[in-house]
Amino acid sequence: MPESTAHNGTGPPSRQPLLHRLTAAVAAPYQLWLGDDGQLRTSGAQGAYLGDTRILSCALLTVDGREPEAVSVHVRPAVGGQLIEARFIFRGAGSTVLAPPCQLTRSLLVTPQGVGESICIESALRTALTVHLGLELAADLAGMDAVRGGAITAPLMPRIAAATYRWDTSDGVESTLVLNTPAARAGAATSTAADNASAVVVHSVTLEPHGTAKFGWQLTGTDPLCPVSAAPAWQEPKLTADTNPRLAALAAQSASDVAGLRLTLRGLSGKHHHVAGEPSATFLAAGAPWYFTLFGRDSLWAARLLLSRDLSLAVGTLRTLAAFQGSTSDPATAEQPGKIPHELRRDSFSIPSENQGKGLYLPPLYYGTVDATPLWVCLLHEAWQAGMAHEEVESLLDSCEAALEWMVEYGDSDGDGFLEYIDPTGKGLANQGWKDSAEAIRWPDGTLASGPIALCEVQAYAYEAAMGGSALLTAFGRSASRWRAWGTDLQGRFRDKFWCEDLSGRFPAIALDAQKRPVSSAASNMGHLLGTGLLNGGESQAVAERLTAPDLFTGFGIRTLSQTNACYWPLSYHCGSVWSHDTAIIVAGLLKDGHTNAAHRIASGLLDAAEAFHYRLPELFGGYSRSQAPAPVPYPMSCFPQAWAAAAAVPILDTLA
Repeated sequence: MPESTAHNGTGPPSRQPLLHRLTAAVAAPYQLWLGDDGQLRTSGAQGAYLGDTRILSCALLTVDGREPEAVSVHVRPAVGGQLIEARFIFRGAGSTVLAPPCQLTRSLLVTPQGVGESICIESALRTALTVHLGLELAADLAGMDAVRGGAITAPLMPRIAAATYRWDTSDGVESTLVLNTPAARAGAATSTAADNASAVVVHSVTLEPHGTAKFGWQLTGTDPLCPVSAAPAWQEPKLTADTNPRLAALAAQSASDVAGLRLTLRGLSGKHHHVAGEPSATFLAAGAPWYFTLFGRDSLWAARLLLSRDLSLAVGTLRTLAAFQGSTSDPATAEQPGKIPHELRRDSFSIPSENQGKGLYLPPLYYGTVDATPLWVCLLHEAWQAGMAHEEVESLLDSCEAALEWMVEYGDSDGDGFLEYIDPTGKGLANQGWKDSAEAIRWPDGTLASGPIALCEVQAYAYEAAMGGSALLTAFGRSASRWRAWGTDLQGRFRDKFWCEDLSGRFPAIALDAQKRPVSSAASNMGHLLGTGLLNGGESQAVAERLTAPDLFTGFGIRTLSQTNACYWPLSYHCGSVWSHDTAIIVAGLLKDGHTNAAHRIASGLLDAAEAFHYRLPELFGGYSRSQAPAPVPYPMSCFPQAWAAAAAVPILDTLA
């Protein structure tokens, strides 16, 4: 996307907006974020989005020039999408202290076709009442990087024709809002464009005694580079739990969020048309609001967790990512032959304040991930075992071999037998595992480990990919002995290099640093080794015991980093918080390795956390123990819904149902 004031902000950058007090509804490719009072103000991350663009930044409702008083806000599944229902009261003539006579309900429905609102006002008065409904509308068409970076973006001047409001940019992004009441179309509503480019709509209505009236609008967007919905009708994975009401509530919310995140690249045009997906190539957007697009690691993990409930999602994710598999070496994008990409956006993504102040700049198609490639092979093997059609599997075997080749020839850049990463550009992701913040990999004294970094969990993914990939290739008559031997050697190398010890016993280090020293910090990463086959029985038991020790297990989930680390902080992004998907992956691994008691204990804690978040598990939350906080503490910038957090319901259900 060309640089423009609308997309990149007009003022100095500010801090990343907080999300924990916002209300969100999603139906890909649209998402809607309101304040906790049900109003949409020009503030922070609030807005309606199409893909990576905010297409409405304000829809502020007033009655007689004043905001109505908020009473409640609820989000619930609806046919075709998700619904935010906000209730207000307002005090007109005849109001009493004990019985406010008038109420107003905003019902905002988000579907794959757009956002619609129905505003219903009701009077309990015995006399007629005339009110003036006001609606302030604005759109900045800001890019997601500008919003996430806290940039101050100016609204664009709308083009107004009758009851239609349009905002657009030179690169084909357009936002259209249509007032949809008969009175509005007849001109009974008055519209003015203010100096700050917001449009003010005033709709006058007379309520008869005990009367009601409705007013509303429909919002749609156009973006030739935006993925489209893969859910034309309501699609809900089978995440049911019949006997436990808490599990049933978690299953229902997670199913709704998964349905709202379904995307496909079908019909994609413009710069990426040569890799457009097919109708069945469905994947999950990584999450809202910042990651509402294809992410290799996130989409793969979500599909893996949901595999027992939705095989088609795994197939679509595999096919979509295979279409973007690397074919050349390009340091600027981190592309390499056989490599599965990290993320795809409509344009470059830049946040000057990130990456320890050095700034983050990612090209539209970015390959800076060390784990997506082995995870892709793992998912292909599992999908084959789960019944993926023979011809579908066969069509991806060349990609499978290329991915395995990447692990050995490129993923292991120094030939020591381990997969490692480093960002040579200084502008990309400094860390390229799932803990991808620049501060994530620490020694016990809190100092940063130097790269290239070889993460413990990535070696487990690589081992699982090598063994599963070789089994798959053998079944289809292809040569596989090389990968089987490589995986066997990796298992021995890991045992020799990664294991370390502290006062609580032996455990796998989080990583090896540039000097191949084990970074001897206890972290949740070791939990991803469970169930992969990399560990023997005794090693698996040691990991299970270490994870359930008080320094890692909060009672609600597993901390990303032990409390014993000098850098630990319960509200650190990757150094002490609890991530829903991370804990769920650990639960699944415990189950697979036969540690049912530990799995039950951790899953029960995560279910308690889900209940506290109204059964919509967030991306992450604070790493406080139950003795420090009786309920989980929100991480203020945590995204929701998040694909792998919603998919975390499956291991919980498998353990507790």
